[in-house]
Amino acid sequence: MQIGGKMDKLMNFIEKFKDKNILVIGDVMLDKYIWGDVERISPEAPVQVVEVTEESYSPGGAANVANNIAALGSKVIMAGIVGNDTTKEELVEELKKRGIDTSGLIVDESKRTIRKVRVFGKSQQLLRFDYEKKGYVGKETEDRILDFLKSKIKSVDAVIVSDYAKGVVTKTLMEKLKELCKENNKSIVVDPKPRHKDFYRNVALITPNHAEARSMAGIGEEEDAKEDIEVLGNKLLKDLNSNILITRGEKGMSLFCKDGTIKHIPTFAKEVYDIIGAGDTSVAALTLALASGASFEESAIIANYAAGIVVGKIGTSTVSINELKKSIENG
Repeated sequence: MQIGGKMDKLMNFIEKFKDKNILVIGDVMLDKYIWGDVERISPEAPVQVVEVTEESYSPGGAANVANNIAALGSKVIMAGIVGNDTTKEELVEELKKRGIDTSGLIVDESKRTIRKVRVFGKSQQLLRFDYEKKGYVGKETEDRILDFLKSKIKSVDAVIVSDYAKGVVTKTLMEKLKELCKENNKSIVVDPKPRHKDFYRNVALITPNHAEARSMAGIGEEEDAKEDIEVLGNKLLKDLNSNILITRGEKGMSLFCKDGTIKHIPTFAKEVYDIIGAGDTSVAALTLALASGASFEESAIIANYAAGIVVGKIGTSTVSINELKKSIENG
């Protein structure tokens, strides 16, 4: 596909984003950033001392997918679990500030709201703290999530499953969700985790990065990383009976469709500062484009532009609709 000749078409799809409503289900988190200066080593231990100058919060994990959809001017409903804690309150506040519907955040008393704290010194990440309680949700919580999904499915244009393997996405939930979406003619796009590979069979599109794709295909880290990307993509397509989009960092994206189409899309990133959240941005833009009538290839191109913008920012970031339009206009 020649980008120049199709720019107007891509712009038309993007104009439709504002009319879309997307449901995101997955593992929500709160990202906290501690920013400071580093000028000395501690006398107590051989570690850097960060003199804190600023603290900030943003939605993380599946909540960052919802954040990206909202930033692109669309309506979004967030579904997942939180604990009964102050982190939940901070996360809900951050989501509501961004206009995100939080009615699908279900309190599970046995869990804690996942929080990740990143410490930066002069824009360099030094350390990360993770607060979480691992394990799948129980049947009662699973049923509450499913009841919520059933209540909203007719009002949304597509569903994103943002799976961080923290416990929300279960085999039963995915089976029920696939049945629900099939009954209501809604597409499911999955940002996957390899350990749940079999959960995703028969969805519309799965978007692993290269490392995740290798793991899902059963290729170990110690094995030759120079495998043929087309062999890898076609294996996943056959195994999962789903269209596959492999994101490949500086090599762009490779799309494998069930109709036999294979497309390699180069990256549109100008500069890369931070890859945190690039996958979330990509799946958000991709799903909005699909819901707006774009083909898989056209959607992947739009997603690639969006990801190319966000890697030029530090931390968990989003892309605005104007940034996306400008990037496409500038080629």
